[in-house]
Amino acid sequence: MSPPSTRKSSAAAPGLVASRHTATRATWWHLAMIVAALVWLLPMLWMLSLALSDNATLSQGVTGLIPRDFTLDNVFGVFSVGLTSRWFLNSAIVAIVTTVLTVLLCAMAGYAFARIEFPGRTFVYATVLAGLMIPKEAMFIPLFTMVADAEMHNTYAALVLPRIAAPLGVFLMTQFFSKIPLEMEEAARVDGAGPWRTFFSIMLPLATPGMFALGIFTFVQTWNDYLWPLVSATKSEMFTITTGLASLQGNFAQATELGSLMARGLVGSLPLLIIFLLFQRHLIRGISMTSGGK
Repeated sequence: MSPPSTRKSSAAAPGLVASRHTATRATWWHLAMIVAALVWLLPMLWMLSLALSDNATLSQGVTGLIPRDFTLDNVFGVFSVGLTSRWFLNSAIVAIVTTVLTVLLCAMAGYAFARIEFPGRTFVYATVLAGLMIPKEAMFIPLFTMVADAEMHNTYAALVLPRIAAPLGVFLMTQFFSKIPLEMEEAARVDGAGPWRTFFSIMLPLATPGMFALGIFTFVQTWNDYLWPLVSATKSEMFTITTGLASLQGNFAQATELGSLMARGLVGSLPLLIIFLLFQRHLIRGISMTSGGK
């Protein structure tokens, strides 16, 4: 008969092998994710390198990820060209106001579709979701006509209002509210809370992760939008950062200075990077909870 220590080591061997196999798979998975992240970051690193390089040096060649003749003139010079400061402010106002209104309206609509029984709810919800199948470019002509009839072009309202109708946001918030236990609302009713008090004091705080995720999506899409500001804002002082920086391409000197061009792209995308770095945990949590994760 074999000693007890031998029997214990034999029994533990399969578990040890399995744990080592799992650790090896996890290591290879992380390495693959690191490589994918580096590939995704490569264009951004190249843009950063060009933005920090001297324009005269870049005219001789643009290879490599290390800045050539390091300089900050291109970055500091972004706000000295055109109305860049005003364009940046326009984008900030439009993106922030659009995000707040979209999140609030989509949260109210999502709560109604998920919790409130009313005639035709299924039909109305299906009609809202049908908006996901219509490309926004197909709505440009009627939307442009409506805004023109209201004499709202070249205003912040024209840049904000068409964006707050977000079928995807309504869908996300409906899914989120439908996963909140009914006992939460029942407890609020027992305590004497009305529908509005229940929504703002109970449901909205519980839906914070989903609202953060929707807010980040909305902010990024609004900040990056180019077509609608290009159509609606015809005065240079009402350009957003995307249309404003693109308008500088008509200037031959600005279009041929590669370092300045990359610096404008870097400054234009910087707020999005900051937003993602600050709220990435909320974004991941909101998406996982909306899709049914814990």
